[in-house]
Amino acid sequence: MNDHGLSDLEDSRIRILDVRDQEAVNALMAETEPDIVFHLAAQPLVRSSYASPVETFSTNVLGTAHMLDAVRQCLSVRAIVNVTSDKCYENREWCWPYRETESMGGHDPYSASKGCSELITSSFRRSFFTGDRQVGVATGRAGNVIGGGDFAVDRLIPDIVRQWIDGEPVVIRRPLAIRPWQHVIEAISGYLLLGIKLFNDPARFNGAWNFGPDDTDAVNVRDLTAMMMRAWGSAEVIEEPGSSKLHEAHYLKLDSNKAKSELQWSPLLSIQERVDWTINWYRDWSVGHATGHELIDAQIDLYERKLSDQFSTEEAYSANLVA
Repeated sequence: MNDHGLSDLEDSRIRILDVRDQEAVNALMAETEPDIVFHLAAQPLVRSSYASPVETFSTNVLGTAHMLDAVRQCLSVRAIVNVTSDKCYENREWCWPYRETESMGGHDPYSASKGCSELITSSFRRSFFTGDRQVGVATGRAGNVIGGGDFAVDRLIPDIVRQWIDGEPVVIRRPLAIRPWQHVIEAISGYLLLGIKLFNDPARFNGAWNFGPDDTDAVNVRDLTAMMMRAWGSAEVIEEPGSSKLHEAHYLKLDSNKAKSELQWSPLLSIQERVDWTINWYRDWSVGHATGHELIDAQIDLYERKLSDQFSTEEAYSANLVA
């Protein structure tokens, strides 16, 4: 678990448990009686899923089922957002962005587990949360989320930053792999908005939702690394294509038009801004300019100001059209 900023959050209660422990999940749900549940607990790494496939499936599939069954028994809950992944789709290695209606799939255990999580969520929604028990149930499928505070092993940016901090050259395995990179704050803003919409109108906002960057911002690893180098300063990168024998998709994009049109959600940051915000966090944290919590708060404040500016501009534009 990443604990940057969690240990000293005000007005919050932290409980740590294993989602594979059904009794513990049931007890927590009964104790807290939440209105909205955001489910993000997971084994989140593709390469780790090859090393520990059973743990991956038990966490991501059974863990989801345990959460949903606990909600089934907790009458206070009115909305659930299960965060899965863009990798839940059956990847056909094509150039078109994936829409919410595409088939679930997954070559590697992680991707397959997220497809299973989607299917389980859909089953619970149709079996238990319609009719007399109206609960909004949705899934959020985000792109490759980046941002300061992520220190997971075998993730591109944390691995690169660790090596740069240690003064070591960086080796990238798949320089031409294309991903829908987006900043974590943008993804979370979509999840929160979806949760509110579900709470107020469950029937309308049930189902699956993509949250990803614009199509032009889905760049390959080589280009992303070049942006990181510009933000960090001098650094060394070595490309070793084919150095990994484990399968990972080469081409993946998301179509987020549904969220844009029905939720009025859209990404605010350019791809370079996403990289800059991410690298600035790691650099400032590594030299002790501020704590992780302070850096996160500062970026949230900046994002909220950009969001406010966007709404002000859109309102002014709409007023001019009406006039």
